Amino acid sequence: MQVEAVSTTGIYCRAECSARPLARNTARYPSSVAAEAAGYRPCLRCRPERRAGSLAGLDAPEPVAAALLRITDGFLDDHDEHTLASHVGYSARHLRRLFELHIGATPSAIARSRRAHFARRLIDETDLPFDAIARAAGLGGPRQLHRAMASLFGFTPSQLRSKRRRGERPSIDGGLTLSVPYMAPFDFGAFLAHHARRAIPGVESTNDTYVRSISVCGHGGVAEVADAADGEHLRLRLHLPTYDSIIDDVHRARALLGTDADPDRPAVLNDDLVIGPLMRAAPGLRVPRSWDRFETVIRIVAGQQVSVAAASTMCGRIARRLGVPLSVADATVDETARNQASPVPHRPRSGPLPTHLFPSAAALADAGARGLAGLGFTQRRIDTIIGVAQAVSSGDLDLEAAHSLDDTVAQLRQLEGIGPWSAHLIAMRVFGHDDAFPASDLGLRRAVEHLTGQPCNPRELQARAESWRPYRSWAAQHLWNAAAGSHRRLPSD
Repeated sequence: MQVEAVSTTGIYCRAECSARPLARNTARYPSSVAAEAAGYRPCLRCRPERRAGSLAGLDAPEPVAAALLRITDGFLDDHDEHTLASHVGYSARHLRRLFELHIGATPSAIARSRRAHFARRLIDETDLPFDAIARAAGLGGPRQLHRAMASLFGFTPSQLRSKRRRGERPSIDGGLTLSVPYMAPFDFGAFLAHHARRAIPGVESTNDTYVRSISVCGHGGVAEVADAADGEHLRLRLHLPTYDSIIDDVHRARALLGTDADPDRPAVLNDDLVIGPLMRAAPGLRVPRSWDRFETVIRIVAGQQVSVAAASTMCGRIARRLGVPLSVADATVDETARNQASPVPHRPRSGPLPTHLFPSAAALADAGARGLAGLGFTQRRIDTIIGVAQAVSSGDLDLEAAHSLDDTVAQLRQLEGIGPWSAHLIAMRVFGHDDAFPASDLGLRRAVEHLTGQPCNPRELQARAESWRPYRSWAAQHLWNAAAGSHRRLPSD
């Protein structure tokens, strides 16, 4: 998202800000981070730093995109630039040079901006004490929080909190509530409809909200996502014994829901005779990604050659048998609350309560084939699930890598039991590829047949989808969405 910086005031604004500086005093930057790296502060009127998608859609080479993905996942909270650079095959110096060229800021500056902006949001939207905000944003303590706010926003945390607009005073009764901005339009109802049949029992549920179990700093809790009904935000409510490092879970929510994806990017599809009408009918549709990447991989593998409902049911059985019950995780609540002065989490307001955390890759790998016996899986599927868990647990399969689509699919297909359908779905949901396309999916073929009135086999669908590049994932999501609304029970994933 481009922003305009004003040299005479030292601030940067959204393009549509009501302020009208002289053109000779303005300069454009590719993102808010780039403007901040150049010494500008965000405008207090239009609040450009609160808009979704500030780093989405940048035209950057693959290694930069891979490093940026790791930064937004919190990698630099625990590692330095040298380690980050080694993960993408560059020296730290060369990676910094590429970041400054394509993004306008160094990797460390982006990480600092990420933490500072999240802290600012907590200052604005919660009554959490400043030491708790510093921990939640990964800033260490109140001194670091004070320094970050003064440097970036020009005000101390106390001054920023005093500037909250009328009606913005929050309450943490019933959980900590945060607003999550999205790039409009956004169809939250379509997300709920898509996820309703795919939710893992005991881990997720959908009603008028999306509810799921989460783990933060080793403590179990519950997250709820609802529509704020203002055309700009979703509402994320967290029920946790501690709010330390919740910046990462807010990022996971944004990743799952695709709030930073620009719905105008796949405009190349508007003129397609099949996909164009679907896009015009559902302009706010997004491609759902994942909250827990490993959980999503297992959910996809479990869905091989079975119905959507059956796959969800069997993944729920995995969670009940091998996952951590939230009642066990909640045993730490009282002690954590005493030690960190954090509020004890309240129950979600709507939707069935999650009961378990989905097991980690290490837990599934340790359980082995015996751990999945009797849950309804074939032996071949059990072997695939355990093989994937072992690959993730050992580090042979990095679910945070950002390789090209072809390389991602090729690596996944090296795993026993992972074919083109699974590999492309994982590339779409877990790795965020916009051009992944599982051409053998029965739901996609039946949707095309329903819309065109012509039979369509996998090879024909693959050929038709060539005109949908580089946004075949978006085309697939529109086809699944259309199938779901056609009153025909079309298998899809």
